[in-house]
Amino acid sequence: MDLALLCVFLPLVTVVWGQYGDYYYGPYNYGDNDEWVNVYRQGFNFQCPHGQVIVAVRSVFSKKEGSDRLWNYACMPAAQSLGEPTECWWEEINRAGTEWYQTCSNNGLVAGFQSQYFPSVLDREWQFYCCRYSRRCPYSCWLTSEYPGHYGEDMDMMMYSYDHYIRGATTTFSAVDR
Repeated sequence: MDLALLCVFLPLVTVVWGQYGDYYYGPYNYGDNDEWVNVYRQGFNFQCPHGQVIVAVRSVFSKKEGSDRLWNYACMPAAQSLGEPTECWWEEINRAGTEWYQTCSNNGLVAGFQSQYFPSVLDREWQFYCCRYSRRCPYSCWLTSEYPGHYGEDMDMMMYSYDHYIRGATTTFSAVDR
């Protein structure tokens, strides 16, 4: 009886595994642990290769370096179910020294970031690089609230599921904490 059950069950597992095989990300490649896309108090521009989106963000904070952060990102190809990218663009700039909330317009997914540091306010301005795909992205959007919990905490955020994407971000700004 057990052998007969195994003979029926094993082909089903193989079919299911084959259907979902392209939905596994594998390990995130940030590059060398010492590599960052910026140095403290400097601007940067990071874009994923064409057809890929940001799936992981890592950041460390330093108060002595102007209350600034080092940043690193990981990219992975977008799900095949989304089709090919049809257009990519830079969103409006989120100014330094202010609170802001922004998502990619036109159902876009974040595929890059551009940032400039301003020593006068000890803060950065941000611009998102967004890409729209030929098939509409099915989503229910919500903000994560755990990354980071406090302005000085380090951050290591990864999308653990292939059907989750970064569509935007929000920030707070404190003139006291900078």
